[in-house]
Amino acid sequence: MSSVAVIDYGMGNLHSVAKALEHVMPGVEVLVTNDPEKVRNADRVLLPGVGAIRDCMAEIRRLGVDKEVAEAIASGKPFLGICVGYQALMQLSEENAGVDCLGHFDGRVRYFGDELKEADGERLKVPHMGWNEVHQTFDHPLWEGIEDGSRFYFVHSYYVDAVDKSLVSGNCHYGVDFDVAIARDNVFATQFHPEKSHTVGLQLLKNFLNWDGKV
Repeated sequence: MSSVAVIDYGMGNLHSVAKALEHVMPGVEVLVTNDPEKVRNADRVLLPGVGAIRDCMAEIRRLGVDKEVAEAIASGKPFLGICVGYQALMQLSEENAGVDCLGHFDGRVRYFGDELKEADGERLKVPHMGWNEVHQTFDHPLWEGIEDGSRFYFVHSYYVDAVDKSLVSGNCHYGVDFDVAIARDNVFATQFHPEKSHTVGLQLLKNFLNWDGKV
């Protein structure tokens, strides 16, 4: 039986993620856990996250999740980060006056700003909340069966600005262009919430459960 460890550090939307995984692949063993041995033995690893990055990173380090993430990435098994679980993979977040993240990708998490506007002067609300188009920048197994420009669900006030744009597998526009998905080797991570994105989000999760970690 295939298994996926959803890392529990007290800050993720664990129930909805776990239910979505079970829905797209009945019979998959979904382990909501921070037990290092269970994470190590799982076939796949998912790092969720919601809330303030300072609190998330504090719990990630207190519970040793930083080491579990590093080991999972190094192992070559499929790894998926979602929302703050995506932002946490960067070097630094500007949230909470600056927070050091895990540094698996060279990038910074930036604030949309209190005066976010489109080029035509339209004032935009922050957080960015709701549905928006995601444009795929290169083919990847997790995009299989998902049309370019499909709409995914977002809720965030901070966005990723990756240094190496060749690793950015999806982008979006909301006042500014920003990087909503990143991919390298066995790692794929998204700013949007696939578990809340209906058909296309469920397809991405199904693709993750079928992925062997190779591109």
